[in-house]
Order: sequence, then C-alpha cells, then structure tokens
Amino acid sequence: MFERTQFKTGEVPIYRQIADLIAEKIADGGLAAGDRLPPQRDIARMAGVNLTTVTRAFAALQEQGLVQSRPGRGSIIADPSVTASFKSAPLDEQGFIDLSVNRPATTGYLQALATLMPQLPSDPRYAALQDFHAPEGPAWAREAMAAWLAPTSGVSEPSRIIMTNGAQHGLACVLGALARQGDTILADAVTYQGIGALCRSLDLSLKPVAMDRGGMRPAALEAMCAEHRPRAVFLVPTLHNPTTITLDAERRRALADIARNHRALIIEDDVYRPLKVNPPAAFIASDPDITVHIGGLSKCVAPGLRLGAVLAPKAMVADIAAMLRINCWSTSPLNALIATRMIEDGLVARVIAGQREEFARRQAQVREVLADFDVMTDDAATHAWLQLPEPWHGNSFVRAASVNGVGVLSGEAFAVDRDSVPHAVRINVGAARSRDDLARALQGLRAILSGDRRLFDAMI
Repeated sequence: MFERTQFKTGEVPIYRQIADLIAEKIADGGLAAGDRLPPQRDIARMAGVNLTTVTRAFAALQEQGLVQSRPGRGSIIADPSVTASFKSAPLDEQGFIDLSVNRPATTGYLQALATLMPQLPSDPRYAALQDFHAPEGPAWAREAMAAWLAPTSGVSEPSRIIMTNGAQHGLACVLGALARQGDTILADAVTYQGIGALCRSLDLSLKPVAMDRGGMRPAALEAMCAEHRPRAVFLVPTLHNPTTITLDAERRRALADIARNHRALIIEDDVYRPLKVNPPAAFIASDPDITVHIGGLSKCVAPGLRLGAVLAPKAMVADIAAMLRINCWSTSPLNALIATRMIEDGLVARVIAGQREEFARRQAQVREVLADFDVMTDDAATHAWLQLPEPWHGNSFVRAASVNGVGVLSGEAFAVDRDSVPHAVRINVGAARSRDDLARALQGLRAILSGDRRLFDAMI
C-alpha cells in the first residue's frame, strides 16, 4: 500500500499524497472502522520518506475525522458514527477548501478591530481590564448587550443578561444550572451538534422531535412532551443549523403554547438571527417567562471574538451566573470591551451588513451550481443543506469530497439519534477564502454528485 514509487515530488506535497491514499482506501471500503494502520515509522520506511512527513499525513487525517491516534494504541480507522461531530477550527491546508466549519465571509471584523484597538487605552473602562469582574460580566458590557438585544427581545434590562464565552458556553451554563441528571431535553431530530455533546457530558437525555420543511412539527412536540415530560425544548428558530429553516410566526406560536402547557422551558439558540432581515418575533419577546434566549457575536461578526450572552427570566439569572463562576469565573473583559465599543460605535451593524451582502452572493452561487439537486439555502445563512441522492450517504460523500480537496460536514453530525440520520451534508459557504474558491468547491461537489470523477479531479 505504501510503495516508494507511489509518491512523487510535485505540486501535491508527499504528506498529502499519503493522506489521500489512506482516505481513498477508506472511501472504497479497503479500510474499515477499527482497522489498525501500521506504525508511522514503518510507513515512513516503506514509503521512503521521513517520519515527519508521515506524522503530518496522520495529523491531516485526524483533522478530517478519518483516523484516531492514541498513545500506546497506535492509529485506527475512525468509526464515522462516533467521529461525525463538530470541529472547532477549519483545516488550513494548501489545495484543500474546508467548508465544514463556520467562518466569517468577510474581513469586516478585522478591519473594525484594526480601527478600534488603538482607541482602547483612552476608553475610561480600559483600566478595569486588569481586574476581576462579576460572573455576569462587567456592568457596561451587559448594558451594551442589553441595548443590542432589545429590538429582538423587547427587554432592555441589563440585570437579565449573563455574558458568556460564546453561545456554546452560554448553552453549557444554562443546561448546567437549570437541568438535573436524567432530565429530558427535546430538540429537532436534526440540530446543532453542540447540544448533543453537552447533554452527554451532563448525563441528560436528549430526545428527537420530528420535523418537516417548516421546522419542528407541533404535533410531534405535543406527543413527545406528553411521553417524556421534558425539562426544556431546544430550538434554533432562525436560520436553523444545519437546515437553514426559519420558523414562521404560526409555527413559533404553536410550539410555545405546547411548551407552556407542559411546563417546559424553551432554550432559544438564536445566534444567526442578526443576519436575517425582519425575521419573525423571537420566543423571548412573546414568551419571556419560559424562554432562555442565547445570542452572541460569533456567527454574525466573528467566532474569534468569543462573546455570547444569555438573556433569562430574573429568577434564573443567579443560578446561571453561579454555573459560569464555577467553570470559568468570568468572561474576558478585553473581549467584552471590544464588543461593547463595536456595538456603541456602530461597527457591529456595519460588519453584519457586509456579511449579509456576501452571504447572499455566495448562496446564489450554491443555488446556481447545485440547481439540479435538493439543496436548502437562505440568502442570509452561513451554510446550505444538501440532501444527497442515492447511493450517497453523508459519511461516504464527505470522504469522497475530502479525498478530492473539499471539506463538508456529514448529516450524521447533526442527528440526535441513529434513527434520524439524514443523507445530507452541511456546506458552510462563508468558510471559503473567496467566491472563486467556493465556486471551485461547489463544482467539485456537483461533479461527485453527477458521478463524473474525472471532471472533479481536473478542477482541484
């Protein structure tokens, strides 16, 4: 498998050739989950390369979720049902276009930050950056965030805001504070993968609720509430991750009424909302007493800012803040000051406007290139949802795309249980470094779907 003559010096680095060879063997069934690979030193000897080259190849395969390496146990082919999960960073590798993670579509945040940073030392709040702060966050940051969320929430009380290190951290604090071991959480059958990881870590039971092209089905939620008496219903109501669905006002009202009747909280993960022009009213605005709203700047401005916010009923704020204090004491005041100034100076609005414009152009590319296939898009969405035709399944398609230089995320990563696994992939349109890169990647995905591998290979 690793003959010396297979690997030639050229445009494609040798470590990439080794990684691609292993990925091809996985894709065509020559290597299966659990199969053990030879030690890296043996591969280096067989291939006639140095150990560092093989180590880089294995690192690339691990980043793609194809191989697992553990000290003392060697490297094995990963089980896709286990490794289909979210990545926290894109794979920045020459010749590889990684569309599997969210990333800003513009450099608007960096431009705003370059303008803002020299001004921070003259800000009267600058001196507080070296101090401890309350777990809820600095008062001035909570005031700015409350003002920014007010049009969405109808609430302008900073006392109801808890600043967090991004929305995932906010969700972790909410679940840790408000749910108890063994409690049931309901969610869309296909949903943001972070909720599954959190429920497993907290020993909570996450159950799927059937959905259609309009989102979570009210009748299905009613039946699941009656059967499981859930502590909360988790929803991504605007530009749903991964399907891009935005719940309409009628569907929201029906779901809220069911949750209220069954005394279940609504956990509203609405991080994509700022990208959508005139979305329906948020759950926090219509049902503030049973809704915990999670917002933030990661998806609409930049994930590197790492600032989120939880807006909760007053009676729950202290418990959520206490959970935050336990796991990180408080959020970074520097990030809080940057976000505060960006909100106050209008920079957030400017960055979001630029993101909307760029996402609309990129989603138009998706619709044009993949017009012959079942793909769900929205002009404001960071991602698109491609339903795969037979004989493709999510993981096999991801491997085929990866072998040929494109990263997408399998629908398996978003399934709440094995019975609800969709044959689909999420395509993060903002992740490409340019529209030209996105066009090349989309043409490549179309070529795989059409079965023309020669056309695909010529494009990479």
